[in-house]
Amino acid sequence: MSINKVILVGNVGKDPVIRYFDKGVAKATFPLATSETYTNQQGETITSTEWHNIVLWRSLAEVAEKTVKKGAQLYIVGKIKTRSYVDKDGNNKYITEILADTILLLEKKQTQTSYSGKPDGPRDNHHEKSGSSSAVNEPGATYNPPDETIPGTPLSNGTGNGQNEDDLPF
Repeated sequence: MSINKVILVGNVGKDPVIRYFDKGVAKATFPLATSETYTNQQGETITSTEWHNIVLWRSLAEVAEKTVKKGAQLYIVGKIKTRSYVDKDGNNKYITEILADTILLLEKKQTQTSYSGKPDGPRDNHHEKSGSSSAVNEPGATYNPPDETIPGTPLSNGTGNGQNEDDLPF
């Protein structure tokens, strides 16, 4: 058995580039930065940033077109995909991308917006405020995912096998 799964939380480096192909299939691409900060032996604070090429297809690409902007913080679940191509000079080039199947737009605010209601049942849109420093921002009401979702849950492209991420063994 093998597993190819990536979970990233980072900041969008550029607005997504959206392309539409035959039959209206959408593809969104954008860079995502993840940073790690540590203190070295000399006491200096060092920040190391990794850049990831994110690819979204179909309905996730359409959601990204409307909601994802440069600087936004995203939670992304997907898999690593490496592909090769030949450039105009005849050289073989390789690119590693994150093929995302779930995205969640995170937003930093002074207050947190939460939904009340039973955890396993439908939730209403009653908003409560607390002193927390982060909140979850959902896409606009025009997005209708293929599977029934509860506000505050990650968006998925619906290609899964019906399992919840929490049901997986890792």
